[in-house]
Amino acid sequence: MSSSLSGCFGRDEVSQKQEQVIGELIIFNDDGAYTWFQDERAIISDGKIIIGSVAGGKSDSNRTGDIEVVTYDLTTGVTQLSELHHNLEYDDHDSPALLVRQDGRYLAVYSTHMGNHPLANTVHYRISTDPYDSTSWGPELTFVPSNNSKLSYSNLHILQDENNNDGRIYNFFRGLNNSWNPSIMTSDDMGENWAALGLLIEHTGHRPYVKYASDGIDTIHFIFTEGHPRDYNNSIYHAYYRDGILYSSDHSEIRLLENGPLKIDEGTTVFSGGANSVAWCNDLAIDSSGHPYLAYSVQIDENPLDHRYRYSRWSGEQWFDYEIAFAGERLYSGEDDYTGNIALDPNNPSTVYISTNVNPTTGAPLPSGYYEIFQGRTIDGGANWIWLPITQNSTEDNIRPIVPYWDGQNTAVIWLQGTYDRYTDFNLKVVGLIISE
Repeated sequence: MSSSLSGCFGRDEVSQKQEQVIGELIIFNDDGAYTWFQDERAIISDGKIIIGSVAGGKSDSNRTGDIEVVTYDLTTGVTQLSELHHNLEYDDHDSPALLVRQDGRYLAVYSTHMGNHPLANTVHYRISTDPYDSTSWGPELTFVPSNNSKLSYSNLHILQDENNNDGRIYNFFRGLNNSWNPSIMTSDDMGENWAALGLLIEHTGHRPYVKYASDGIDTIHFIFTEGHPRDYNNSIYHAYYRDGILYSSDHSEIRLLENGPLKIDEGTTVFSGGANSVAWCNDLAIDSSGHPYLAYSVQIDENPLDHRYRYSRWSGEQWFDYEIAFAGERLYSGEDDYTGNIALDPNNPSTVYISTNVNPTTGAPLPSGYYEIFQGRTIDGGANWIWLPITQNSTEDNIRPIVPYWDGQNTAVIWLQGTYDRYTDFNLKVVGLIISE
């Protein structure tokens, strides 16, 4: 069930032997996908790994577009699949975000992917029937932020200090009032009822992409771009929210959130993009000192076959930013900035996991020709990295790793394995392994 890692990877040559995974590969869901702009996509709670995804229906057409939650018992190894919504939409953007409520019951929130879907203005959510039981869910409930909203993504965070210390749940989504901009809805009764709060970021005519991380107490950090990288030569910016106020990285007050959304140039610049270095945010976490650290990809020289992964840490006074690995090619033509993705370890800022189809150190193509998962480790704050192969000699792609928060002694690395031709055309499994230090 678990493994430890040793060794390194810094050469072009890897022996053409049988397909290998460092540890015991777990198939959590035999049909599932997700994008990287919903969180948490996976949580570890009460001895279980709980993962949300969208089924493609390649093997069983009856599951096409099903919104699902899978529960893996860490003690028994038993997996149970729960359907949240039958045939909602065949689109990996629809995967649910998950959260543990104060009473131990689970909240799952999801929506369609904008467009002309008849439910494009509707947020869907379900609450588990019993505490710490993610296999039984109450009826589906809905919330319409506004009639003309065109929604996508869900990102759930709870701030326990708000709402008179009873806790307030935030769902950050896209598309309030058909704006394409990052938007906010809140609940003061543990997700039973919701209210639309407004926009978090406003960039008229564009669609900023955002990753969020919170301490669960009083602060939510977020990083963002100006728009989609095919439309904008993106930079990466950071800001955070606390007690009704938006702040820049150095704790300078920007404004009260109620006085209007953040403008792009009001955030702190982490990375300055340009025509030859177009960025897209991938992951964000908070270290034990309360400082954010983040990972993102950059397309180099307008070449969709050359992406790089970068890593940044806030020291308390400044951002330290580094290129750390070759990310390889685009996943498919038409989305030239889609990479295999990079995931942070939320328990360890010195560890990341990447998906790439090239040697992360040299950029040379991998012998398998497929996207493989690597673990990266640094001992100097991110300036230098050692890369360890998690998968080798694969016969299908391994993409979009995620690492849910755990206990610091164990790590669950979860990813998608299979074929990904488009966000509405995929044949993927949700797989992963457990690493014990």
